[in-house]
Amino acid sequence: MNEIFFENRQEKINIDENIISLIKKCCDEVLIYEDFGEDCEISVTFCDNEEIKELNAEFRNIDRATDVLSFPINEEGEEFEINPENNCVILGDIVISVERALEQAEGYNHSFEREMAFLTVHSMLHLLFYDHEKSSEDEEIMFSKQNEILEKMGITR
Repeated sequence: MNEIFFENRQEKINIDENIISLIKKCCDEVLIYEDFGEDCEISVTFCDNEEIKELNAEFRNIDRATDVLSFPINEEGEEFEINPENNCVILGDIVISVERALEQAEGYNHSFEREMAFLTVHSMLHLLFYDHEKSSEDEEIMFSKQNEILEKMGITR
């Protein structure tokens, strides 16, 4: 069973049990889709635009807020670390700006839940070493996968 740890470091937007359940389901669905086959440990942190801007500047040298950041524990090709306490593969950390997610949901005229699902699926694929910034071919592969996963979950625009 996958272990997902949540930390809410923002107070502006309510993160209820429905959002928590949705994010857990998104993580599970990505791992099923990718036929990962191992129980995983993932950390999900909710923050605001100010905090994600600081993280983006610190870790990516981009001085602006973004919607989601992914921090895989391993580099591609390395063996995954196992947490000896629960025997789960440690995939890494997802940080979501809830403030930005709400802004984008309004801008795209879809639900906050749909945006949170999209950001979670997107970030989970990054934890599994997909990277849309490498090339247009990699972008096409990653975006195709995230759309298929969301459609499988019944989440559409």
